[in-house]
Amino acid sequence: QVQLVESGGGLVQAGDSLRLSCEASGRTFRSYAMGWFRQAPGKEREFVATIGTNAGNTYYADSVKGRFTISRDNAKNTVYLQMNSLKPEDTAVYYCAAGSYGSTRSFYNYWGQGTQVTVSS
Repeated sequence: QVQLVESGGGLVQAGDSLRLSCEASGRTFRSYAMGWFRQAPGKEREFVATIGTNAGNTYYADSVKGRFTISRDNAKNTVYLQMNSLKPEDTAVYYCAAGSYGSTRSFYNYWGQGTQVTVSS
């Protein structure tokens, strides 16, 4: 069992940066790939980024490639999402997830409660 707690969301202006954090409980964090997803009002939850168990592999949605960076610190049981050059269309609730390396929800077994990111124009 893995429990995930996201933090770092907030209200920012277009062009600003935010760093989201997701801290995992348990000693098995390093055995899971980690992902970030987001869900805007009225839309399906969509993939943002994923990172493999040893951080050697990362993969991004086209919409965030070049602006967002996913990283992990296995010693701190934490995965991060650095978001730069934020746009109003990045506004969503952001969720972290633990599971297997992949870009669809079905790869992930555990989910956090989400953190709100709002980008004003």
